[in-house]
Order: sequence, then C-alpha cells, then structure tokens
Amino acid sequence: VQLVESGGGLVQPGGSLRLSCQASGLVFGAFDVSWFRQVPGKERELVAGINSTGDSTNYADSVKGRFTISRDNTKMTVDLQMNSLNSEDTAVYYCSGRHHVYSIIEYWGRGTQVTVSS
Repeated sequence: VQLVESGGGLVQPGGSLRLSCQASGLVFGAFDVSWFRQVPGKERELVAGINSTGDSTNYADSVKGRFTISRDNTKMTVDLQMNSLNSEDTAVYYCSGRHHVYSIIEYWGRGTQVTVSS
C-alpha cells in the first residue's frame, strides 16, 4: 500500500497550490481520506477530510472557504486545492487513508512541503 503526496512547493502569500494524493495497493473506495499538516514543534493537525464515496467533507476552521478537498475513486486520487495561502499554511502536508468500517486500518504518506513566503 502506498499513498504518495505531490504538488507542494514555494508560493507567495495569496497564491494557490493543488496537492494530490495518489493511492495504490488498496481498495481505495473503502477508505476515507484526510489531509493533515504539521509544523516542527507542533502537533499534526487535521486540515480536511472526505469520506469514501466523496459526498461528505469536513474542514478545519482555519481553512474553510479557502481549501477544497475532492476525490476521484477511478484514478485513486484525493486532491486538496488551496487558495489564498498565507504564512500560517506553511507546513508539511500529509495524506492519510482510513478504512471507513475498520478504522484501525490506516495508512499515511510521507508528506509534501508547502512553504508560503514572499
């Protein structure tokens, strides 16, 4: 099983990035997927989540109205569109998949760095 994040990088404040999480080796449609982020010295925080069928999403208050999570079960991908980025969005972003029935089954990617700076 692999979850591989991509799309991170350096962006100016106010800019946009689109992260993608590519899954392989699992029944993707059985997994809820979330994006988390972590800054050194701080706990990992939930950014956004989407259920296995894609008809329910949730967001951290800090990103509501700016970030959008979506998934394509055919392509086995979950994207995170991030707009109006600011310095507080700087972090390593991780993709996580959790089985929607057997929640103990969980997988993580290795993360992608997002840096918002002028």
